[in-house]
This record gives sequence, structure tokens and C-alpha cells, in this order.
Amino acid sequence: MMSSDNQLAVIWVYLSTTPLIGLTLTLVVYSLTYQLYIRSQSSPLLNPVLVSITVIICVLLITDTSYQTYFDGAQYIHFLLGPSTVALAVPLYEQLPKLKRLWLPVLISIVGGVFIGVISAVLIARGLGVSLEIQLSIAPKSVTAPVAMGISEQIGGLPSLTAAFVVITGIIGALLGVHILKLAGIKDDAVKGIAMGVSSHGIGTARAFQMSQEMGAFSGLAMALTALTTAIALPWLIQWLF
Repeated sequence: MMSSDNQLAVIWVYLSTTPLIGLTLTLVVYSLTYQLYIRSQSSPLLNPVLVSITVIICVLLITDTSYQTYFDGAQYIHFLLGPSTVALAVPLYEQLPKLKRLWLPVLISIVGGVFIGVISAVLIARGLGVSLEIQLSIAPKSVTAPVAMGISEQIGGLPSLTAAFVVITGIIGALLGVHILKLAGIKDDAVKGIAMGVSSHGIGTARAFQMSQEMGAFSGLAMALTALTTAIALPWLIQWLF
């Protein structure tokens, strides 16, 4: 009779020859890490996105599986990013009365957040002595990955490096954002949501939805408008900064 270890080895060999490897690995790892996150009473140190990324990287390295092989299956989940982003309009619609009252403060906050986020990131990177290419790559770090990579390519950055900065920014926002807002004494969920969406895009928005529907709805709005504002304003800002 085949041992459990041998069974797992056979399953892995089979999956590694099909696109199912990336899809299966992502779903299994995220399910396990999410359960761990819940059992830890939502400890920010066990954020399921952060832990899942770490575990998947380790598995790929140990099994010598290329990223392209992994992504052949994971692309099906990646495709769902579009529909899931559009679906954020549903909870936002439920907050429409409040949004109508707050549209001007929301707009000012998003524009201000974009300008401050870009300028501070570039100036800090410049102060640390990093190259011009890295400065350009880090500029759109607070925008959702597909948009940020497109912007980075247009302004002369490295899209792959930008993607890494985007993930790191989102994870840091999800880990620390809610606690920083609490320490700042901010109680309005709409305000918290705007801050999370502007600073930490989709990962921060997922964390905001864990806190409340209102916070998640406004975070989703801020995420979308931040992407639009950055795409329009960043090329001009880059000319001014450089």
C-alpha cells in the first residue's frame, strides 16, 4: 500500500505537468493561511496574503518550479481580479447617500493622497541614493498592480520591480493601516476606507472589508479613483520632480 508521502509525491508530479499546479497551490495555501489568520483572531502578523506569498515562494523554490509554470494555472485567479474589482461597485452603491454628502472631501483627499504618496516615495528613494530607474519604479507603488505596471513602463520604470513595490505597499497597509488610524483617533469608517484605498490599493481594501462594509466600500472607491488620478497626474509629476 502506498504511503501518504508517496501519494503526495505522485499528486505533485501529476499537477506539475498541468496548469493545475498554480491554481491548486494558490487555493490550498490561501485556504490554510486564512484559517490560521482566523484562529489567531486576525493577527496582522499572520495576514493571509503575506503568509500565502511567503509559503508559495518557498514551495516553488524547494520544488524548483518556475514562476511561469506556476502562473500558467494561477492566471485563472488573476483573471478574476477584474470582475472582483467591478463588484466593489455593489457595496459602494449602498453607501451612495453618504457619498453624495462627502464627494468633495473624498475628491480632495484622493488627489492630495496621490500627490503626497508619489512625491514622498520618490524623495525618500532619492535621499537613500537609489538609481533613477528605481525611483521611477517606486512612484506608482500605491496603485493596483496592473495599472501601476502600465504607468511604470510608460514613465521609464521597471514594471516587474513596480509590481514588487505594489505588493509590499499593500501588505504593509493591510498590516498597519487600521492600527495607525486607530491610534490617530479616526472613528469614521468612510474616512478609514478612503485612507486604506489611497495608500494600499486592493490588499488594503480586502482588509477594510474585514472591518466593515462601509469601510470596504469607500476603500474600493478610493482605490479606483487613485488609479485614475495617478495615471493622469504621474507623468506630469515626474517631469516636475526630475
